Amino acid sequence: MKSRFFKITILLLGIFIAEACVPSKPAYEEANLPSERLIKKLEANRRKVKSFKATGVMNVVSPEFEAKANFEVMLQKPDTIKFSVYGPFGIDLAQALVTGKSFVFHDVLRNKVYKGSNGEDIINRIFKVNLSFDDLMDAFAGSVNLTDKLRKVPTGYEVFEDHYLLSYVDKPAGKKSLYRISTQNLAITEYILQNLENENYFESEYKRFKLYDEVAIPYFTTVKNEEKSQEVTIEYRSIEINEPVGPFNLDYPNDAEIVEWDM
Repeated sequence: MKSRFFKITILLLGIFIAEACVPSKPAYEEANLPSERLIKKLEANRRKVKSFKATGVMNVVSPEFEAKANFEVMLQKPDTIKFSVYGPFGIDLAQALVTGKSFVFHDVLRNKVYKGSNGEDIINRIFKVNLSFDDLMDAFAGSVNLTDKLRKVPTGYEVFEDHYLLSYVDKPAGKKSLYRISTQNLAITEYILQNLENENYFESEYKRFKLYDEVAIPYFTTVKNEEKSQEVTIEYRSIEINEPVGPFNLDYPNDAEIVEWDM
């Protein structure tokens, strides 16, 4: 009797151990998500990222400007970006501190400091690309803001083996938004903004993801503004999510020339 009880106990323990060794799957791997749940999950993941710090290489190509440099970026949501550019041997070339209301830009080589209020053209003047402040913050964090889609029913929704495909058509605005999302980790891998003739005028692509608290963060991002023939690629070496960041201030010499930029 004891022998039989012992054998049954060993069998049950084996089953429990085997069950415990099988990792649980996230809910989105258990079944295909309805579009409204998918959008809510994507936006919830984006909002999990409160702060962001990373180092890497940025390449900017446009008709007026072309450059490649090492950089460090720090974000504190909702409205603060600190950006530093380094040359060979880690030499400081430039620093920028941009908030939703103001900016300070230090051109280290020329020892000039530019200050002013943040306007719609400031991102272009500092970063040489036509992006809004919010778009720039999302580009650095490798995310796409879907707040305005939370209460909208998509025009199209398709589920494939490895990805979801969402589309929204805004006829009054004459534009169409397309989103490709991985079914494996809910990473947005591509975002395209088109006119109603299916011509792209904005496109972003995201690759090489790593999970942070179940949020997929890309280590490689490409952003294209087709209308302006501008392209930015960001390749990260290191990323820290929701760790203390700062300080959010710029140190520059007392003899630096101060230039006020009126927007």
